[in-house]
Amino acid sequence: MNRPVQVPDDLARGIGRRGLLTGMGAIAAAGLLGGCGSGGGDGARRFRAAFAAGGSQETMDPHVAPNFVDQVRAKAMFDTLATFGDDMSIRPRLAESWESDASGKRWRVRLREARFHDGAPVTAEDVLFTYRRVADPGTGSPSQQLMSAVDFAASGASGPRELTLVLKEADFGFPRALAGVGTEVLPTGTTSFRNPVGSGPFRFGSFTPGGPALFKRWDGHWDTVPRVAELEIVPANEEAARVNALLSGQVHYAADLAGAAVNRLKGEKSARLLSAPRATAQQILLSRGREPFSDLRLVEAFQLGIDRAALARIALAGQGEPGNDLFGKGLDGYPADLPPRERDADRARALVREAGADGLEVPLQTSTLDAAWEPAAALIARQLGEIGLKVVPHTLAAPTYFSEMKERRSVAAFNTTSTLPVTTFLEQRLRGGAARNLTGFASGEFDELLDRARTTRDDAARAELLHRAQRIARDESGLVVWGFSDANDAISADVRGLRAAPPNSHDWARFDRVALG
Repeated sequence: MNRPVQVPDDLARGIGRRGLLTGMGAIAAAGLLGGCGSGGGDGARRFRAAFAAGGSQETMDPHVAPNFVDQVRAKAMFDTLATFGDDMSIRPRLAESWESDASGKRWRVRLREARFHDGAPVTAEDVLFTYRRVADPGTGSPSQQLMSAVDFAASGASGPRELTLVLKEADFGFPRALAGVGTEVLPTGTTSFRNPVGSGPFRFGSFTPGGPALFKRWDGHWDTVPRVAELEIVPANEEAARVNALLSGQVHYAADLAGAAVNRLKGEKSARLLSAPRATAQQILLSRGREPFSDLRLVEAFQLGIDRAALARIALAGQGEPGNDLFGKGLDGYPADLPPRERDADRARALVREAGADGLEVPLQTSTLDAAWEPAAALIARQLGEIGLKVVPHTLAAPTYFSEMKERRSVAAFNTTSTLPVTTFLEQRLRGGAARNLTGFASGEFDELLDRARTTRDDAARAELLHRAQRIARDESGLVVWGFSDANDAISADVRGLRAAPPNSHDWARFDRVALG
């Protein structure tokens, strides 16, 4: 999942840096906010967490979840059939088990006994209804591509808690789809999310798009009955506002912190950091479909011209490490045997001259959306100036960064992606024609290797195919992974039950396990 798209403070009904107290006061006046620590024993208290919000376009529809805050609300209200461990391995959730036949096309899934908040059982028909909805391009789910692999005409329920999913083509990695963000199971026939019903550990309380969301403990959850009575998600688009709210005791959890905020909290006794190492891939997207990076020599010149160690040290403020132009360092499927790509200014300069691009101006789109981007842009401009390219950073508005980036058809732009299974990233971001393929990379050989990996049952053989595909992508895709930054959240010192975990994993922002005091 990409980092959240922030919205202007005048659109977000929540916490702003200058308006911290008034914003919280307004929420309190609306009856949604008391002081932290109010109420009786542990089970009677409200846990408050501050996240960047998504603005007036937000919805409680869990299948449309591009931002972290969407994922947190979905975790509270709904369940998926499976989930991801920290290493992106697949773990059961609503599904007790799954298995394929020898072809890799027929997957039999057995559900555990679970109920929705209205008391109705979670059934195989609910799963089929949900997956058809996710596969519908009109829904806009991030997992649409994964579920579009299902032949729904051939799939069906064989009992209340058993179903068979038939795939259009073999895929021995299909269980990844069961854990995908945006595949939360809904009751059959769900069309409205004004008062949503899920099967998650919290029931719906209230929600305002761009504003706070309130959830109430549900005692009937099959796995975990929350230890707090209520969960409130509070919008706070500015990082400083989230930190101030935490330190002033107005929230218990502040999400998505970087450099200066992390260093500030290291000295605070009233707060504790939850840091997941190298959880976010820091990238530059070079458009392969447009000049100048349709010329592969200039892609290589860009790759060899930047100093990744300096970028990690300065732009990431030491809270991260250099990248090697591949996503997923440390995860299953990452080709760890590749040597690091080092700066070679002489070779880069020669490539620029060969391409007839000496002195070429290259616009680089950036934003304040990520604290690392602007210092990284300044460093990259200086480093590539030494090889003959004139990089000119253009700062776009944070709330509309990604939409503007696409509309302007950028030739070079910053991007980040949090932890995902390596195969999911390759399929969604680099396969030719994929909706999220933002560099326009198209390689028949790369796509064929992904196809062969998907239909290969042997783990070692599948890994080798993926490694070959990634070597092609590393050199030709235009995806420059210059670093991996840590994912940092912070909690009040009296919060128990949370641990550091990468975004997109099961244990990240798992508030049903929280206890206070």
